[in-house]
Amino acid sequence: MDYIYERKINYYETDRMGVVHHSNYIRYMEEARCDWMEKLGIPMSLLEERGFTIPTLEVNVKYLYHVTSGDVITVTPVITAYNGVRMTVSYEIRDKGTGREVARAESKHCFTTRELRPVNMKKNDRETDAVMERLFEEYRAANEPDEKQED
Repeated sequence: MDYIYERKINYYETDRMGVVHHSNYIRYMEEARCDWMEKLGIPMSLLEERGFTIPTLEVNVKYLYHVTSGDVITVTPVITAYNGVRMTVSYEIRDKGTGREVARAESKHCFTTRELRPVNMKKNDRETDAVMERLFEEYRAANEPDEKQED
Protein backbone atom coordinates (compact mmCIF):
# COMPACT_ATOMS: atom_id res chain seq x y z
CA MET A 1 0.00 0.00 0.00
CA ASP A 2 1.45 3.31 -1.03
CA TYR A 3 0.67 5.80 1.70
CA ILE A 4 1.79 9.40 2.10
CA TYR A 5 1.00 11.52 5.15
CA GLU A 6 0.85 15.27 4.55
CA ARG A 7 1.27 17.94 7.21
CA LYS A 8 1.68 21.73 7.38
CA ILE A 9 4.43 23.00 9.67
CA ASN A 10 3.21 25.25 12.48
CA TYR A 11 5.09 28.32 13.69
CA TYR A 12 5.37 26.98 17.24
CA GLU A 13 7.33 23.96 15.93
CA THR A 14 10.21 26.14 14.81
CA ASP A 15 13.25 27.23 16.76
CA ARG A 16 14.89 30.62 17.12
CA MET A 17 16.44 30.24 13.66
CA GLY A 18 12.99 29.77 12.11
CA VAL A 19 13.45 26.12 11.18
CA VAL A 20 11.61 23.08 12.52
CA HIS A 21 13.20 21.94 15.76
CA HIS A 22 14.80 18.54 15.25
CA SER A 23 12.71 16.86 17.98
CA ASN A 24 9.49 17.48 16.04
CA TYR A 25 10.44 15.03 13.32
CA ILE A 26 9.86 12.16 15.75
CA ARG A 27 6.33 13.47 16.29
CA TYR A 28 5.75 13.70 12.55
CA MET A 29 6.88 10.09 12.19
CA GLU A 30 4.47 8.95 14.91
CA GLU A 31 1.61 10.97 13.43
CA ALA A 32 2.24 9.36 10.04
CA ARG A 33 2.59 5.85 11.49
CA CYS A 34 -0.61 6.12 13.55
CA ASP A 35 -2.62 7.61 10.68
CA TRP A 36 -1.29 4.90 8.34
CA MET A 37 -2.28 2.14 10.73
CA GLU A 38 -5.74 3.66 11.08
CA LYS A 39 -6.16 3.69 7.31
CA LEU A 40 -5.00 0.05 7.24
CA GLY A 41 -7.86 -0.84 9.59
CA ILE A 42 -5.74 -1.41 12.70
CA PRO A 43 -5.82 1.85 14.67
CA MET A 44 -3.99 2.03 17.98
CA SER A 45 -7.33 2.15 19.79
CA LEU A 46 -8.25 -1.27 18.34
CA LEU A 47 -4.89 -2.77 19.27
CA GLU A 48 -5.21 -1.39 22.80
CA GLU A 49 -8.75 -2.80 22.98
CA ARG A 50 -7.27 -6.20 22.11
CA GLY A 51 -4.67 -5.78 24.86
CA PHE A 52 -1.63 -4.82 22.75
CA THR A 53 0.74 -1.86 22.61
CA ILE A 54 3.60 -1.00 20.27
CA PRO A 55 6.30 0.80 22.26
CA THR A 56 9.17 2.46 20.44
CA LEU A 57 12.55 0.83 21.07
CA GLU A 58 14.78 3.03 18.95
CA VAL A 59 14.62 6.06 16.64
CA ASN A 60 17.23 7.19 14.15
CA VAL A 61 16.89 10.38 12.08
CA LYS A 62 19.27 11.78 9.50
CA TYR A 63 18.53 15.44 8.87
CA LEU A 64 19.25 16.43 5.27
CA TYR A 65 17.66 19.86 4.86
CA HIS A 66 15.42 22.22 6.80
CA VAL A 67 11.78 23.23 6.56
CA THR A 68 10.12 26.27 8.10
CA SER A 69 6.74 27.48 9.31
CA GLY A 70 4.10 27.23 6.60
CA ASP A 71 5.93 24.56 4.61
CA VAL A 72 4.08 21.32 3.92
CA ILE A 73 5.90 18.04 4.42
CA THR A 74 5.08 14.53 3.29
CA VAL A 75 6.01 11.50 5.34
CA THR A 76 6.10 8.10 3.66
CA PRO A 77 6.36 5.18 6.11
CA VAL A 78 7.40 1.68 4.98
CA ILE A 79 7.79 -1.49 7.03
CA THR A 80 11.35 -2.64 6.31
CA ALA A 81 11.54 -5.44 8.89
CA TYR A 82 8.90 -7.56 10.61
CA ASN A 83 8.98 -10.90 12.42
CA GLY A 84 5.73 -10.91 14.40
CA VAL A 85 7.29 -9.50 17.58
CA ARG A 86 9.37 -6.60 16.25
CA MET A 87 9.06 -4.27 13.31
CA THR A 88 11.09 -1.49 11.77
CA VAL A 89 9.40 1.40 10.01
CA SER A 90 11.48 3.57 7.68
CA TYR A 91 10.36 7.08 6.75
CA GLU A 92 11.11 9.38 3.87
CA ILE A 93 10.27 12.98 4.80
CA ARG A 94 10.04 15.53 1.98
CA ASP A 95 9.23 19.19 1.49
CA LYS A 96 6.10 18.98 -0.66
CA GLY A 97 6.75 22.34 -2.31
CA THR A 98 10.27 21.57 -3.53
CA GLY A 99 10.19 17.77 -3.53
CA ARG A 100 13.48 17.84 -1.62
CA GLU A 101 14.11 15.08 0.89
CA VAL A 102 14.54 16.80 4.26
CA ALA A 103 15.00 13.77 6.52
CA ARG A 104 15.44 10.03 6.38
CA ALA A 105 14.51 8.07 9.48
CA GLU A 106 13.55 4.77 11.03
CA SER A 107 11.84 3.64 14.20
CA LYS A 108 11.98 0.20 15.77
CA HIS A 109 9.05 -1.20 17.72
CA CYS A 110 8.02 -4.25 19.70
CA PHE A 111 4.50 -5.62 20.03
CA THR A 112 3.65 -6.14 23.70
CA THR A 113 0.85 -6.88 26.11
CA ARG A 114 -0.47 -4.08 28.31
CA GLU A 115 2.08 -5.25 30.88
CA LEU A 116 4.82 -4.57 28.30
CA ARG A 117 5.67 -8.24 27.78
CA PRO A 118 6.70 -9.00 24.20
CA VAL A 119 4.01 -10.80 22.22
CA ASN A 120 4.10 -12.57 18.86
CA MET A 121 1.33 -11.19 16.65
CA LYS A 122 1.59 -14.24 14.38
CA LYS A 123 0.15 -16.27 17.26
CA ASN A 124 -1.96 -13.67 19.06
CA ASP A 125 -3.52 -11.35 16.44
CA ARG A 126 -3.66 -12.88 12.98
CA GLU A 127 -5.48 -9.86 11.52
CA THR A 128 -2.73 -7.43 12.49
CA ASP A 129 -0.05 -9.93 11.55
CA ALA A 130 -1.54 -10.38 8.06
CA VAL A 131 -1.46 -6.62 7.43
CA MET A 132 2.11 -6.21 8.71
CA GLU A 133 3.32 -9.28 6.83
CA ARG A 134 1.74 -8.03 3.58
CA LEU A 135 3.39 -4.61 3.95
CA PHE A 136 6.76 -6.18 4.71
CA GLU A 137 6.44 -8.53 1.71
CA GLU A 138 5.59 -5.57 -0.54
CA TYR A 139 8.76 -3.84 0.66
CA ARG A 140 10.89 -6.95 0.11
CA ALA A 141 9.46 -7.56 -3.36
CA ALA A 142 10.17 -3.95 -4.37
CA ASN A 143 13.74 -4.10 -3.01
CA GLU A 144 14.97 -7.54 -4.07
CA PRO A 145 17.69 -7.59 -6.70
CA ASP A 146 16.44 -8.37 -10.16
CA GLU A 147 17.05 -12.10 -10.64
CA LYS A 148 16.73 -11.81 -14.42
CA GLN A 149 20.22 -10.35 -14.78
CA GLU A 150 22.20 -11.71 -17.69
CA ASP A 151 25.43 -13.60 -16.99
